[in-house]
Amino acid sequence: MADQLVLVINSGSSSLKFQLVDPVSGVSRDGGKVQQIGEPSSRAADHEEALRLAFEQMAESGIDLKSCGLVAVGHRVVHGGKHFYHPTLLDDDTIAELDKLSELAPLHNPPAIRGIKVARKLLPDVAHIAVFDTAFFHDLPAAAATYAINRELAQRWEIRRYGFHGTSHRYVSEQVAGFLDRPLDRLNQIILHLGNGDSASAIAGGRPVETSMGLTPLEGLVMGTRSGDVDPGVISYLWRRAKMSVDEIESMLNHQSGVWGLAGENDFRRLRQMIESDDGSAQLAYDVFIHRLRKYIGAYLAVLGHTDVLTFTAGVGENAAEVRRDALAGLQELGIVVDESRNFSDDKGARRISSDDSRITVLVLPTNEELAIARDCVALLAEL
Repeated sequence: MADQLVLVINSGSSSLKFQLVDPVSGVSRDGGKVQQIGEPSSRAADHEEALRLAFEQMAESGIDLKSCGLVAVGHRVVHGGKHFYHPTLLDDDTIAELDKLSELAPLHNPPAIRGIKVARKLLPDVAHIAVFDTAFFHDLPAAAATYAINRELAQRWEIRRYGFHGTSHRYVSEQVAGFLDRPLDRLNQIILHLGNGDSASAIAGGRPVETSMGLTPLEGLVMGTRSGDVDPGVISYLWRRAKMSVDEIESMLNHQSGVWGLAGENDFRRLRQMIESDDGSAQLAYDVFIHRLRKYIGAYLAVLGHTDVLTFTAGVGENAAEVRRDALAGLQELGIVVDESRNFSDDKGARRISSDDSRITVLVLPTNEELAIARDCVALLAEL
């Protein structure tokens, strides 16, 4: 049987990530990232040139996209709004509808749409499919999805908690069930996706019941450059007193806040070095990050009532043992006991880091959003 490969594209404002994935074996045939698109130091003046560079890299690796068995291009789209929550075959009308959602995700959806348009132009003979970050959380319970603001205003402008990183949370929760050899619908889980963007979810029997991100990916945990939760009054206060525009405030909360805003650094490896050098700002940034994370863990233990497993994933979650240790320290009475040697082990891949007598199992499990997107694409093609 011929290979059926999917090219997964994640298009950002100044970057384009790509990966050619075999959705059956889970093997990535090739992949990479074109950065600083449009900047003088970049080889790519725009997203079209970036995608052509990606094609050149794959060709240098011996991959001919016309003959390798490419069946689809899967596009990661951050915000699907109320109406897009299944993998969706892209055409001109669908793209026009997605364009209207840019107000809900002005930092994320416009570059994704640019990437879609370029990829359809350069690869016109294969299916192009959008997979949405918000899809997994579409059916959150109303109590979790609803903001306590004027109901008519919220309905008119489609304001609700949408949630993000859904592809990762769904993939990891399914992998947890496989790792533990237990049915997904019998597990209550907390997933902590910690990278540069951070999110948490509570999942009961395979269905999400709470998540930390909201209308936008700005709400929730402290992140690399994003503030996470702030009093909404901060926005009007800065507008009135500091005379900042709404756009300036939004940019500050997204790009100049979080760990970077407090310490001037958002790489946790360098942050650790700064802490060890007695940098007080770095220590405070780390403490604020951990404090918020522990608040969400405690809240989700309460939401679930009974929790079977808590899992760390993504770059920081998978690699920063100190973060895992400090986030769960002193929670023995809540059923969480971390084994220090397992936590600080050099092992990679899926692994258990809780002690044998921990009532709640604690895992570290790598995410693979590209594989999840690729599998969503071939599943949709099978239905057509």
